[in-house]
Amino acid sequence: MEAVPARTRVYVACVAVAALLCLLPPSGVRTPWWAVALLAALYAGCERVARSRFAGISHPVGTFYPVLLAGAFLLPASAAALVAVPGALLSPAGQRPVALRRIWRAAQLVLGVWTAARVHSALGGRDAVLEGDVPYALGPAGAAVLAFCLVLALLDGGILVVAERAPARRAWRGLVERSLAPIAVHGLAGLMMAVLWRSPYGPVAALLVLLPMCVSWWAFAQYHRERAAHQATIRALVQAVDIKDGYTRGHSERVGQASMMIARELGMADERVEVLRFAGILHDVGKLGVPTRLLRKDGPLTPEERRVIELHPEYGHEMVRGIGFLGEARAAVLHHHERLDGSGYPYGLLGRQIPESARVVAVADAFDAMTSTRSYSRARPVAVALAELERCAGTQFDPVMVAALVEAVGRVGWRPAVTADDARTPRVPPPGAPVPSRPGAHR
Repeated sequence: MEAVPARTRVYVACVAVAALLCLLPPSGVRTPWWAVALLAALYAGCERVARSRFAGISHPVGTFYPVLLAGAFLLPASAAALVAVPGALLSPAGQRPVALRRIWRAAQLVLGVWTAARVHSALGGRDAVLEGDVPYALGPAGAAVLAFCLVLALLDGGILVVAERAPARRAWRGLVERSLAPIAVHGLAGLMMAVLWRSPYGPVAALLVLLPMCVSWWAFAQYHRERAAHQATIRALVQAVDIKDGYTRGHSERVGQASMMIARELGMADERVEVLRFAGILHDVGKLGVPTRLLRKDGPLTPEERRVIELHPEYGHEMVRGIGFLGEARAAVLHHHERLDGSGYPYGLLGRQIPESARVVAVADAFDAMTSTRSYSRARPVAVALAELERCAGTQFDPVMVAALVEAVGRVGWRPAVTADDARTPRVPPPGAPVPSRPGAHR
């Protein structure tokens, strides 16, 4: 993300200006600066620990929302918003451009906390916290948490629309639903912190609320550690295929990307989109069981050699069928060379007998094969490849998947890549060598 589009910078700048306005304290409002400093230091320290090497993984930003929401329940809106700034600006950004990402995150949190504090105060929540009336405080706190969640979702969806040109109906879909439950738990912990803070036991007692949050964070970290191990397993398998079949280096990742584009266009849930990305990445893993001389052969394949290569879906399925987290991706590995008219392999399935995941990967696989230069074929223009997919829709490919890819590529584009070792001058196949005149004829 080195070259950030101007429209994205303008969007971030507008959000940052709005955040700065929220930080201006209104006249006549007394700010307890010691409480602001303590909460800000606590939030910044928690974020540093959560994203340090000691934690073992890079933990998602916002782990300690309870501290921010406690500030929203305790402090004036401008002071509560200030609590988020040091932690957001000092925490690791992960990717470049670092400064822009930190400014964006700080501005986003400032707006969210400011809104939550204003809603909480308007509903009389601060008086309930001061009096320790927890039952009455639950209503204003819940409204504040909902406002906080809505602001973050609104800004996150906006950045998707502006930076990635995602359609509005997809940019905001599911953002609130996915984040509301965990943020509600953080809000409850923040409310307990605020009530204890105002109790005779003071801020020290409030810090005890963070202990169970740390336990839950650790459990969440283990989930992400397991997820990272899954990613490492997939990378290792794909690297092995790329080393063995150098002519198609990078093909697996691009098929995964195209599969994800199709799945998103079809409105699939994010979890399933991720599984279909795995399916695209691993679809050719069975080539590890095919002799290298056949994969790298420049001349035409004999019928016996082609039958050996056509065993790679079954080899691949044997390799991945014990990997539980892949789910329906395993069926895609086995059936991505099936055709709707029943002339595919390995089992000659017809129409809807072919798993949906395999129908997605089949379109993505053929599309990348046609738009990539290899030793035995030159790349076709994207428009030509899409037209060929549409021509074969209904016989070889599922028309729904083809239409989804055409729509997605038309909106976000596609960068065809050269995958042969010699990118500029693909070798001309000897007389009689098979040149794929139809999608899916690649090896």
